[in-house]
Amino acid sequence: MKARLAFSVNDLAETRFAVSPMWEVVTSFRALAATVAPRPLRGWADQVRPRLAAAGLDRGWLADMIPPSGHLPDFLNPTPTAPSPGLSDELAAIEATDPEQVRRDVDHLAAEREGALPSRLRSLHRTPRSCLPRIVAEIEVYWGLAIAPYWARIRSVLEADIFHRGRQVAEQGTAQALDELHHTVRWAGGSLHLTERHCAITRIETGAGLLLVPSVFAWPRVLTRSVESEPPQLAYPARGIGLLWERRTRTQLEALTAVIGRSRASILAGLDTPASTTELAQRSGLSAAAVSQHLTALRAAGLTSTHRAGRSVLYARTALADALLTAQA
Repeated sequence: MKARLAFSVNDLAETRFAVSPMWEVVTSFRALAATVAPRPLRGWADQVRPRLAAAGLDRGWLADMIPPSGHLPDFLNPTPTAPSPGLSDELAAIEATDPEQVRRDVDHLAAEREGALPSRLRSLHRTPRSCLPRIVAEIEVYWGLAIAPYWARIRSVLEADIFHRGRQVAEQGTAQALDELHHTVRWAGGSLHLTERHCAITRIETGAGLLLVPSVFAWPRVLTRSVESEPPQLAYPARGIGLLWERRTRTQLEALTAVIGRSRASILAGLDTPASTTELAQRSGLSAAAVSQHLTALRAAGLTSTHRAGRSVLYARTALADALLTAQA
């Protein structure tokens, strides 16, 4: 299916970019729902799937609402009101969703599934206001297990993409930037043309402007959100996804080792994937007590962050630590 989104001068003037935590929640869960995760995401999926299964999130609200393909409930992706809203901001918007919007989304899911809806979605249709807080609570758990330990590096990729597109707009114009978003997106004759679309999107059905949202987990597709009176949203694969999970080489650590010591540099390198103290001890060859002591110092310096995953605590690198390691490349 093809779609055409006509642009006026005002629409172009109101076109903007934003980072959206909820787009990463929805697209990442969709990637996990697939039988085989997309190739660039398989390492991440292999780490996350056991955590979700242990928490029961592979059979919860998100599992009912986010299929491997087809309609994504629009209420899960509220329009970002800032260039980079926090997860709490978007969750508050979800909880405040108009019940009729929720029902429209559930009706759409029901149509795709020929009326066969799980009991949770039937309850959501009947009493949206009582169900939305439970959905929000599950999203918070999912975020802690699947996204938060990786968020620093994910956000860096998303922000770098927006910086690149913004410079492209300044140097070559908005039309050129739109034309190069994705191979299924083409600018021609004052309109944005989208191919390989699951459903149509037109200016008649949406508000003014356009919201462009880079995403790590949307790859390899462009996804859209179309809600009456709100600007249409396009979530597109961000640049640099292929390097996101790339491991550091030993030579990249030499300069950093001279500054913070070999043990702490080794621990940071071992956090290419978030890990517990025990896992880091196994990776580095240090005792768990020594790793814990180093992690305390690294956290105090703003180089690591902690995230609870069930009964375990996972440590992850911060954006500052990623920048220090990248500088050694």
